[in-house]
Amino acid sequence: MSDLYARIKEYIFEKLKEANVDNVEIQQFAVGLRIIIDVEKPRLALGPHGLKIKEVEEELKLKFNIKNVEIFINEVKEPALSASIMANRLASLIERGMHFRRAANLILKQIMDAGAKGAEIEISGKLVSDRARTERFRFGFMPKSGDPYEKYVKKAKTAILLKPGVYGISVKIFPPIEYSDEIPKILEKIKNIEVKVDESKRT
Repeated sequence: MSDLYARIKEYIFEKLKEANVDNVEIQQFAVGLRIIIDVEKPRLALGPHGLKIKEVEEELKLKFNIKNVEIFINEVKEPALSASIMANRLASLIERGMHFRRAANLILKQIMDAGAKGAEIEISGKLVSDRARTERFRFGFMPKSGDPYEKYVKKAKTAILLKPGVYGISVKIFPPIEYSDEIPKILEKIKNIEVKVDESKRT
């Protein structure tokens, strides 16, 4: 099933590329699949009168032999904090002829202006000569490992084909973290801790 979901997601990311897909969530129910797609540009995903998304639903049924498919489109509220969207934006800028360093710094600024705690961009390929190399662009704080990296850092990769060859693009974003949801849980745990005192050792 995980392989099927991976192929469905790959298809959706490519099919709705112009809408700039951030995330695809697939839920299974009794007679088919419910697919929730977060995009930067909902109108491009839906198409005139919703015809494009209906076309995607029908193609998914035929391509993956699914009896029933329901697709829901959500708009991403802060696109600049989506690693996937920003990786696609960067790829588009470079494809349209902007120098990769200028494009990377522009995307980095947009991410940080949106309130990110840190961001890191890597571009690899034959950037300035016939030899492949990787250039990195960083700003702010970025966890490198452990729970903060796995839990909070958003990551995305994409690739574009240009005249010199393939450029690989990697974007990592450490977004602003809201701890307010975690604090009540921590306080509740503390409140429920039972403290036992050994009376025999008291003086």
